[in-house]
Amino acid sequence: MSSERPLILAVDTATSCTSVALTAGDILGGELLASLTLNSKVTHSRRLLSALDWLLLESDVSLTDVDGLAVGLGPGSFTGLRISMATVKGLAMATGKPLLGVSTLDALALRCTGAEPVCALLDARKKEVYTAWYGQDEQGVQRRKGRIRALAPERLVEEIKEPVLMVGDGLLAYGPFFQERMGRLLAMAPLPLNYPSAASIGFLCCERLLRGEIMDLDSAVPLYVRASDAELSLIRKGQ
Repeated sequence: MSSERPLILAVDTATSCTSVALTAGDILGGELLASLTLNSKVTHSRRLLSALDWLLLESDVSLTDVDGLAVGLGPGSFTGLRISMATVKGLAMATGKPLLGVSTLDALALRCTGAEPVCALLDARKKEVYTAWYGQDEQGVQRRKGRIRALAPERLVEEIKEPVLMVGDGLLAYGPFFQERMGRLLAMAPLPLNYPSAASIGFLCCERLLRGEIMDLDSAVPLYVRASDAELSLIRKGQ
């Protein structure tokens, strides 16, 4: 590793956004060097590599300069997660750089401030959200409390008994519902924060790299949380 402020090339395609970033250092002492986020109907497979090429070119950085390759593990779009994982795995195999990963929900919560609990949520389709709870550590960094789940918005609301800050594209799908059911208990993050940022992935994965928490290239998989339609179909056929 080249320095105490490792250079991380990060990717997230868990949602409709293709987000790439180049970061130096960790959450507390790091620096965002470059980032690009695209949200359009063009598929991730058509724009991810070109986005990475542009980012490195404009930053005057090559893959050999990078200390680690980071990916948002999800949960989220199954197709999007497979594309980013396959892309970053391929780059790691080609360069010998460490493969790193954190949950996209962790990255969403990272940009939130305030003492109230944070509920990060992503639209899981099928009338569910992927969600996890977060709270500040002694340094003011949002850390996950408990496991990541997929559940109906109605069930999530039943758990909430105190003021909470919600963040993520689950608000874009269910914001009015949460407002109606939760009233004053709900604070919603500003709209720009609801889109995943690869910069947050980079800062979080720098922590992983400094701790030696590197993912195995053979066994690394996205964080799906629930089975895909194809897997459920196979299960039904086997019954």
